[in-house]
Amino acid sequence: MSTETSAGPEDLAAPVPAPAPAAGARVRVLEVVEETADARSFVIEPVHGFPAGYRAGQFLTVRVPDVGTGSARCYSLSSSPHVDAAMKFTVKRVEGGHGSNWLCDTLEAGAELEVLPPAGTFTPASLDEPVVLVAGGSGITPVLGIAKSILFGGTGDVVLIYANRDQDSVIFGAELRELEQRFTDRLSVIHVLESVQGYPSRRTLGLLLRPLTERAVYVCGPLPLMDLATEVCAEQGFPAAKVRSERFLSLQSDPFGAPAEAALAGGEVVATVQVSIDGTEREVPWTAGRKLLDALLDAGVEAPYSCREGACSACVCSLTRGRVELARNEILTEDDLAEGYILACQAEPVSDEIAIEY
Repeated sequence: MSTETSAGPEDLAAPVPAPAPAAGARVRVLEVVEETADARSFVIEPVHGFPAGYRAGQFLTVRVPDVGTGSARCYSLSSSPHVDAAMKFTVKRVEGGHGSNWLCDTLEAGAELEVLPPAGTFTPASLDEPVVLVAGGSGITPVLGIAKSILFGGTGDVVLIYANRDQDSVIFGAELRELEQRFTDRLSVIHVLESVQGYPSRRTLGLLLRPLTERAVYVCGPLPLMDLATEVCAEQGFPAAKVRSERFLSLQSDPFGAPAEAALAGGEVVATVQVSIDGTEREVPWTAGRKLLDALLDAGVEAPYSCREGACSACVCSLTRGRVELARNEILTEDDLAEGYILACQAEPVSDEIAIEY
């Protein structure tokens, strides 16, 4: 797919995998790291109910006790499973942001948090291929995890273009310098500072990206920067399928709560679904009034998902047979749909025999 959406490093309502409160797990804060004047990283360890493993570029959803509307915020993981001993997520303060300010002001080492498992598909397709990473501000958070995974877990070459207001705004500045010194032949970091070069322009990005058109591109940051970077990639001849961006959307529901009543409604079986997931094959009944994701979860299939609102790509699967309709789609492009990608959380049956792959 060319584009994906998930919650990210900013202070946003969280898309999360949680059909019920029991899906939550507890983690303990081991360390709080002051990255910049307005950004903190929280190193955590599992306490109870936390699944093993995560992928670089994913995010964690955190229950925030004093958020007035909603109870969760989602923050990208800046750690890499290929090198970091503990998981780490990073939070940048947002003016008026309940979640980011509560975490940065309140959370200390030893505190415990309720979280939901790592989610999101803004992850590297390969650790052995060259990539170009474009980040702006706190968009560096998942990008750093991707870079470290490639450098420590694979053989790929990494070019990072990182835009910030000024030198003091650079998150992970020291860590990036250490990585450059260690991987002198495989990592190049290009800083674009608004205080020095001005805001990244179409011409600047074009000049930087032009020699790199054979690489996959991962973009994360403020929406104007992501839009510009995506447009420049198209202009320079990058294949659309190799350009991926993480876009942040808010949710309206409480992901730690129980499913909405409508999601629990059942009915007669209107379709059967052949599911291929994790190397196994299953046949699942699909009852009327339910979305595909609900049918899968009811049958005990551990299907990935996040927001349940069609606003992220965590539940994406490939439709290999049959037809469905999507009740809502905020993320898949026309090219994605043409290639057979669907959102399980929004899929409704059209044909009575359907096959999907994860």
